[in-house]
Amino acid sequence: MDTSLYRHRLARASLERSESVSGVEWLALALFALYALVGFGIRTAVQIRRTGDSGFRGLSGSLGSVEWWAGLLFATALVAGVVAPIAGLLGLSTISALEHGWVHTAGAVLATLGIVGTFITQLDMGDNWRVGVDEDERTELVISGSFAMVRNPIFTAMLVTGAGIALVVPNGIALGSWVLLLLAVQLQVRVVEEPYLRRHHDASYQRYVARVGRFLPGVGTLR
Repeated sequence: MDTSLYRHRLARASLERSESVSGVEWLALALFALYALVGFGIRTAVQIRRTGDSGFRGLSGSLGSVEWWAGLLFATALVAGVVAPIAGLLGLSTISALEHGWVHTAGAVLATLGIVGTFITQLDMGDNWRVGVDEDERTELVISGSFAMVRNPIFTAMLVTGAGIALVVPNGIALGSWVLLLLAVQLQVRVVEEPYLRRHHDASYQRYVARVGRFLPGVGTLR
């Protein structure tokens, strides 16, 4: 084979692969932007329209406490989720074992399902939707809709979204951001929200956690 022709084909294949990689990274950014718009922007607007209150309560706990770390990990995971595809566009390689078209496609499907799920489960909270916890505020215990199947369906949907985006652009930062999100969710639920709900709803909450799983149906019930 003519060496110049071989080099031309090799260069063309490399360019096509580069364009493909760039495409999935832009897709990851688009999915993340849609997630932020739907899960935070639109939902906040709905909350303000319904109640006059954004629903945001911010970080809880004193500086350095477990509650504070949960919030910080959450914020870091979100930032890393944006940085991952940008780093890819700047040249960060993906993990070769996950560099397959079907992996990117599965990730896009998962992320889309997660975004839709996040919005639906947030709406299921009605006027009780909050981001963060205010110890002096008492909201109703929501146990209907998606909350009749799992106790934290919003977090479940968020983890699905994060996993999907990480598979669209599977580099080290993307996978690390999902691990941080998982840690943040576990801390937020177990250390912040469950104790808060137990203090404010006592017997009603105890009956609820005894029959409904934490993140998956039937998994993580407490007796």
